[in-house]
Amino acid sequence: MARFALTVVRHGETRYNKDKILQGQGIDEPLSVTGFRQADAAGMFLSNMKFTHVFSSDLLRAKQTAAAITGKNKFCKDILIKYDARLRERKYGVAEGKPLSDLKAMAKAARQQCPSFTPSGGETLDEVRARAKDFFEFLCQLTLEESQKEVVLDTAGNGLETLEEKSVFPWTNHYNGPEFNSDNDKATKMLDVNILVVSHGAYMRNWIHYFVSELECTLPTTLTKSQLSSVSPNTGVSHFIIKLGNGNIKPEISCVCLNQDAHLVNVDSGNV
Repeated sequence: MARFALTVVRHGETRYNKDKILQGQGIDEPLSVTGFRQADAAGMFLSNMKFTHVFSSDLLRAKQTAAAITGKNKFCKDILIKYDARLRERKYGVAEGKPLSDLKAMAKAARQQCPSFTPSGGETLDEVRARAKDFFEFLCQLTLEESQKEVVLDTAGNGLETLEEKSVFPWTNHYNGPEFNSDNDKATKMLDVNILVVSHGAYMRNWIHYFVSELECTLPTTLTKSQLSSVSPNTGVSHFIIKLGNGNIKPEISCVCLNQDAHLVNVDSGNV
């Protein structure tokens, strides 16, 4: 059985975020001064995480956030950030560059709920989820390939250093699942791959909904329904442990934390 950790971070604040203006894919706005501070704070929070792979949306605000996080990380000095269009924010079509209040007005005129409303030229929630599903399946395949490489190297007598989650994860004190507490079974603390992904708010909410609704992701017992449906704050951190079986067995996903923002306590975000 292959296992990997997935840490997903929303990009830092832009001036459009602060002013509640939709960016989507068509507005490639850089981080604000506050956004860079948030990204640095997230980087410090994750500085001891030994990531093996880093992926980011190819939009500027995500790329800048990924660069700031890896720049603070003790183990990512030589790691290559891979940019992937599948991680882009939801496309909002004619609503991009307009206030969020305009999107709500469009949805109301169409007699639809705002989160599920698709403006002209925009992506449906199903289309966003399809992108997220495709990318996640890519990560699963990557992990399986990496685990096979490790088996080959071990057989040849060239042992690889295996990642041990308990020694590197900054949120172990907030999680009571078996992955962190079964000290008698060291194998449960080992990972084949440790992945960092930097993406966007609406995209991440749809990705997490896919985890919960289709893959039956296990959630922290303290998580409320409103927290589950909320958009992550800028540089909010979510963390998952994924176990992959053989064949067509559904992955087992455990959510360790969702939209963690403790690292922002001393950052004046001005974000709502």
